[in-house]
Amino acid sequence: METAAAQFDRDGYAGTSLSQISTEAGISLGALTFHFGSKSELARSVEKEGRSAVEEAVARICASSTPPLRQLVELTLELVRLIEHDDSVRAMLRLERERPGTPQCSSIWLPAVDDLLQRSHASGRLRPSVRPAVMATLVSHLIAGAEAVQRCHRASPAEPVDSAVGQLRHIWQLILPGISASEASHR
Repeated sequence: METAAAQFDRDGYAGTSLSQISTEAGISLGALTFHFGSKSELARSVEKEGRSAVEEAVARICASSTPPLRQLVELTLELVRLIEHDDSVRAMLRLERERPGTPQCSSIWLPAVDDLLQRSHASGRLRPSVRPAVMATLVSHLIAGAEAVQRCHRASPAEPVDSAVGQLRHIWQLILPGISASEASHR
């Protein structure tokens, strides 16, 4: 599964074959096809593993007792950490774009983002001018942008770049004063 995730992440669905995976994993093609009857079945398993990692992160962070706006920041940082370090999550994201009808990863975390923003708004933690739906769109762009930057960096690692999590943490430091009601009261 690890080898398949790395291969799907690197070369996409069309660019990956069961024979490449078996060779890279150091197992026979027969052993691989004994467990996974087709490339499609293997891709679904990799996607399932990636989805499980994201679902676990969402559940863990949303179960914490920290304020919802802090949970939102932590959720985005964790999603980006997964994108940065987990082959199965990156493979899932790539496979969902390349295979029509594949469930979107955002369907896992976007409802939690919407809920956290609504709760932040209802509790007065967001400035009155901040619309939760617009913020949810911003969060979607942050996650998609982090993945795009990560893919570019992986494709040409010659340039040293801060970690995606570090970059997003800095972006939140820029965003929070503009959206947080508590930050506004300290000015």
